[in-house]
Amino acid sequence: MTVDMVHWFLDLFDGLNIEVWIDGGWGVDALLGEQTREHQDLDIIISWEDSAVLIEALRVRGFVDIHTDDRKDRNFVMGHQLHGLIDFHVVERTEDGGAVYGPGEIDWVISESELNAVGFIGGRKAQCLSVDYQVRSHSGYTLTDTDFADMRALHEKYGVALLLEQVQEEDRRG
Repeated sequence: MTVDMVHWFLDLFDGLNIEVWIDGGWGVDALLGEQTREHQDLDIIISWEDSAVLIEALRVRGFVDIHTDDRKDRNFVMGHQLHGLIDFHVVERTEDGGAVYGPGEIDWVISESELNAVGFIGGRKAQCLSVDYQVRSHSGYTLTDTDFADMRALHEKYGVALLLEQVQEEDRRG
């Protein structure tokens, strides 16, 4: 997933007049203001209503469903040979301006302040999730070297406190 591919998606979101938050690796890179590594896909947070609009627009453009072992109604991947993979994380918006990811399945609450971050991808403004959200969401599973690097980069740029599980052993010593 290249910067140009992400820009293609951002253009599509704008053209459809839908609200999308960039998450995952590109979300971290947006907060850092630069691409720090290669990305396999584009992770997004999107409302249930807007997801139906986007799914239809992607199908019209030749995107297909991609099988994943963790597929759920609110977490799925679509792909295209030229435009790459887009990983949907579908939320229900709440009255307080936040969102709930996977109501009834996961019940992951995202606050309004966590939804109000802006970053830059290839010099282009992109709505993303906050630094605090990124730290909070990178826990409760076995972190990879990429996860550790992402958390270290956010800590170095923003001074955000990391969770103990987000600090690699060699960093803890020193």
